[in-house]
Amino acid sequence: GAGSAGIACLELLKTMGVKDKNSFLCDKSGIIYEGRNDSSMNQWKSKHAVKTSKRSLAEALDGADVFLGLSAKDAVTQDMVKKMAKNPIIFAMANPDPEILPEKARAVRPDAIIATGRSDYANQVNNVMGFPYIFRGALDVQASTINEEMKIAAAKSLAQLAREEVPDEVRQAYAGRHMEFGPEYIIPTPFDPRLITTVPVAVAKAAMETGVARKPIKDMDAYVQTLAARRDRTANSLTNLFQKIKANPQRMIFAEGEDDRIIRAAAQWRDSGYGTPILVGRVDRIMEGFKRLNIENHKGIEIMNAAMSKHVDEYISRLYKRLQRKGFLERDVARLVKNDRNIFASCMLQAGHGDAMITGHTRNYNVCLNDIRKVLDMKSDQPLFGMSMMISKGRTVFISDTTVHELPTAEELNSITLCTAQKVRQLGTEPRVALLSFSNFGNPMMEKAKRVRDAVTLLDANKDIDFEYEGEMSADVALNQEMMNLYPFCRLSGPANTLIMPALHTANISSKMLQSLGDGVMIGPFLVGLSKPAQIIQMGASLNEIINLAAIAAAEAIDNESGANKSKGKSKKTAEVVKIAKPEKAKTKAKAAPARKRA
Repeated sequence: GAGSAGIACLELLKTMGVKDKNSFLCDKSGIIYEGRNDSSMNQWKSKHAVKTSKRSLAEALDGADVFLGLSAKDAVTQDMVKKMAKNPIIFAMANPDPEILPEKARAVRPDAIIATGRSDYANQVNNVMGFPYIFRGALDVQASTINEEMKIAAAKSLAQLAREEVPDEVRQAYAGRHMEFGPEYIIPTPFDPRLITTVPVAVAKAAMETGVARKPIKDMDAYVQTLAARRDRTANSLTNLFQKIKANPQRMIFAEGEDDRIIRAAAQWRDSGYGTPILVGRVDRIMEGFKRLNIENHKGIEIMNAAMSKHVDEYISRLYKRLQRKGFLERDVARLVKNDRNIFASCMLQAGHGDAMITGHTRNYNVCLNDIRKVLDMKSDQPLFGMSMMISKGRTVFISDTTVHELPTAEELNSITLCTAQKVRQLGTEPRVALLSFSNFGNPMMEKAKRVRDAVTLLDANKDIDFEYEGEMSADVALNQEMMNLYPFCRLSGPANTLIMPALHTANISSKMLQSLGDGVMIGPFLVGLSKPAQIIQMGASLNEIINLAAIAAAEAIDNESGANKSKGKSKKTAEVVKIAKPEKAKTKAKAAPARKRA
């Protein structure tokens, strides 16, 4: 096709190194050759005229390595394809019907690598993979022009992205289609979320290197995070978390190391610079997984199991001392350590042979929690509970307790509130806490609501609290400013971002409903209160969910180490009198919105 698209593609190829003598530009009349002077010729076509005795498209394709089609339906026949070189590359991009259908081309040349402009065939060539992101990169550096180097950078970034492991969300969107670099997958799909963090970055760098960027980007890592936040609502919320982990890489124990998704998560953990993944499982099974997932580079991924570990006897001895008065014989403990991966992984974590642990992808949540609690203690200064983090419509809301306490007492709600606020601050948000109920400030006053009211009374008595809280209140009042305005005595300066649930069934049902029905992303539930950072993912969790929860576990490991270094020689406080460290920003807010006594 010798129109604007065809000529633009040819000029880009020539800029990248294709010789004039090795390319033929064709229109409906045949090859654009030197001396051709019919009425269809123009200055743009003439620029690419070649000296040749060939005249037709059929002759041009004889022995050709590549066919690039931006022309019309059925422009190419099977006889033409037969005469192409070995492993021919055929980009038949006429829309809606290509120059030759892939099945017809493959019938005569099974060695062909084929792409079209259609979504119902493999290797769709789609403008949406290029133009939005090229403009994004160009605009972000205020480029004075879009030059050839910027376009080449975009093309090369797409080519490189096709060679990388495909995210789970893309596989799910194209269910049933095999996506691994090869003849059926040489181009990323239009729905690949990584496009926003690869193509604009390559374009921006090329603009800077060629001197057309009027506003060069100084911090490229921060720029990548900004781009990621445009398509991933968890990116902004977890940016600081991932940066902390990159600066302090952690040894992450993956208890279910033979599972394919866990193997991919381990590889991503390593490749992202978050630390060393340790896969617990049989070496032969994990190596088969590497091969199956086309993970050729195993460096930096450790494999461990009871048969390999020199610490097994140490693990058995420690765990037996812990469980011998809980009905376990020494041989029972030995069997647990040697045969149960959750137990073995927890023992590794307890002994300091890993910094954090992830499990739960193949087992029930409560089963995993019971296994972990056989080995790990609770922290002495806080209760064990579960938190979830909901990101929706520009808001981040934390929910507690979603996993442990069935019907918490007022004292337990008090402790959960204190520790939740502390965790929310660690995750970079200033807590504004609502203790939820079906009652709004005593209307109606029933026994179940009184627990929440009593918890607020306990919080009122604690002079060390320096975050906003209020209750008992319904969810709509807590989250909606207009509803909150009906209660002028309410102590919250704005809608709550931290919700303390009155019971486990309420928390679990509501968080899962939000996850399933809401237009948002749920991270968690994640455990708070274990002596060592172990997290339990939900069965069938996506790769992103696994990495996010692993990041929370790793960040807790970093905080624990930092806290241990600061508190050497100091006595521990109980959860009821924990003083939560307050960032400087909170001081201004406290003055602007002084606490008021409840009516």
